[in-house]
Amino acid sequence: MSTDTAAPEVEPTPTRKPRKWIKRTLIAIAAVIVFLLALIITVLLYFRIPSNSAGLAAQTVCSGTFVSGRNADDVFTQDVLPQSPALSIVKTSADPATRSVTAKFLWIVERRASLLPNRGCVLDVDPDSSAQPFTAQSENPAPWPAGDAALPPAQWGPGVNVAGLQKVVDDAFVGSGDPTAANARGIAVIHDGKLLIQKQGTGFPKSTPLLGWSMTKTVNMMILYKKAQETNFDLNQLVINAFPPNREPSWVADWRKDSRKSLIKVSDLMFMRSGLDMEDDYGPQGKVVQMLYGEPSMAAFAASQRMLDDPGKLWAYSTGSSDILSQIAQGMFPNDQEYWQYWQNAVFGPIGINTGVFATDTSGTWVGGSYIWASTGDWAKLGQLMLNDGAWGSQQVVPKGWWKLAGVPAMPDGDGHGYGAQTWIPGQPVGGECKSDAGVPKDTLSMDGHYGQLVAMVPSKKAVIVRLGWTIDKTKFDGCQFMSDVLANLPDAK
Repeated sequence: MSTDTAAPEVEPTPTRKPRKWIKRTLIAIAAVIVFLLALIITVLLYFRIPSNSAGLAAQTVCSGTFVSGRNADDVFTQDVLPQSPALSIVKTSADPATRSVTAKFLWIVERRASLLPNRGCVLDVDPDSSAQPFTAQSENPAPWPAGDAALPPAQWGPGVNVAGLQKVVDDAFVGSGDPTAANARGIAVIHDGKLLIQKQGTGFPKSTPLLGWSMTKTVNMMILYKKAQETNFDLNQLVINAFPPNREPSWVADWRKDSRKSLIKVSDLMFMRSGLDMEDDYGPQGKVVQMLYGEPSMAAFAASQRMLDDPGKLWAYSTGSSDILSQIAQGMFPNDQEYWQYWQNAVFGPIGINTGVFATDTSGTWVGGSYIWASTGDWAKLGQLMLNDGAWGSQQVVPKGWWKLAGVPAMPDGDGHGYGAQTWIPGQPVGGECKSDAGVPKDTLSMDGHYGQLVAMVPSKKAVIVRLGWTIDKTKFDGCQFMSDVLANLPDAK
């Protein structure tokens, strides 16, 4: 009889199934992530941030590459990225064959800017094979303004502090090339019609066209003034009467129906007192950003804004007003081709500017508040032309009276008393932006740009001062102090 006993059977361990709560949790987390992504994208699209960011990148890189002759990657790194870290998610691609740049905001939005003949780089248009990109020319050794050369210090004339002026200019280039610093790119000092000194930042030769931003406003108005004088156009007439029927934009009909907009005069736009709710704001949701990078017609966008006050009562600095003025100028021409060529034929060409570009918006109107490019020396020519009240040698390029009009205060007091016809009056004791700096004379007029661009014209010193740069942090450059420091080294006019 066997004493062996059977071993008890061991049941296999059942395979554990995933717990349902883990699966449900993972699904819930994924749903939340998808929801949040959708919400973020919806918010971005609602505020047009992807489209405007791509538009900014495309327009900036296209202009830097094909208008200024710079490397596309350098333009993105040096000009686009410093404006906002968020722009790092935008990717750009330059096509030299079509003279265009495409910018993509993630996978959401794609925009393209193309170089067009006589119109600069324009958003959302097809490329034009006849457009010619900027090609740097060799320096002309003749003295400015006939050539590019500055005078040697021995010829600067009596009363000029040579060492002092050179130091001021050298000091102004501290931080050049650093987007977090003052970042100067070009400086020129003119005295008694002669170029005393010009200095350029690394990577920006003398011939490089540089963006003037809001310095464009003054030149735009000077061009409009010339055309108005040629055609007996009344600058004090109502805007609703300023267009011939076949050149009238659609928004004019809306203005006629509005009890306050119908009373806006061309001069109200000139002096920034239209009453339109279009004061400059460059934040991500700002109206200027939307106008520059999101609207086919910048003038129409500005004209569509509500009224804050009756015309003539409220001064508010407005790029939109300048763009409406550009469209008023457009209406003075029988066709757009003549309009697009006028600035070169009537003003830039006669004073020897060969690096200038005046860009348009998609609809074909000059971007009169922002988009003129020119070299440092050519910006100096525009300043000298104004200082000469439109005279250039023996030729009266701009009719007399422009200097006087530019310096008429927009308002009887307040900040508007320091602003004229699309031109700053910085030394004005009431309202002048340099009123607290005794070194800036009362007779100074200036063009000022958004990123520290400056052309100052000073009759009492027979001086023109040009400063071009890309100063994102406005605390890094004090234009009033710079003007004062330069002028302290120049003699008074006799």
